[in-house]
Amino acid sequence: MTAATVKKTVKVPAAAKTVAKPEVVTKEKLRLRIKAYDTKLIDTSCRQIIEAAKKHEAKVVGPIPLPTEFKKFTVNRSAFIDKNSREQFELRIHKRLIDILHPTQQIISSLSTLNLPAGVDIEIKMV
Repeated sequence: MTAATVKKTVKVPAAAKTVAKPEVVTKEKLRLRIKAYDTKLIDTSCRQIIEAAKKHEAKVVGPIPLPTEFKKFTVNRSAFIDKNSREQFELRIHKRLIDILHPTQQIISSLSTLNLPAGVDIEIKMV
């Protein structure tokens, strides 16, 4: 006698079939958006923020450079006679993005007490 494999088919009613839905995992992260007029200033402040976050063993993603925003202004050189003579000025706003994954209360408090140089703007969002 040889061993034969037997396939058994079982019909399951449609109501009994349940599809396992994947669990939704909420990932909390702090998103820091940093703006400054000077590139050296923004790089040093990014370094300070990353060091402060890593002291509390946080996982940091970034700094990610975002596109530089240019604001251009055209101004008359003189008020009355030389109407066609103009000067052009440009203002550059440099931006960086830093994500801190799974932040704790200690990380948030250390970031709020961080002493950054003047001219650096930070927006903090919980995503």
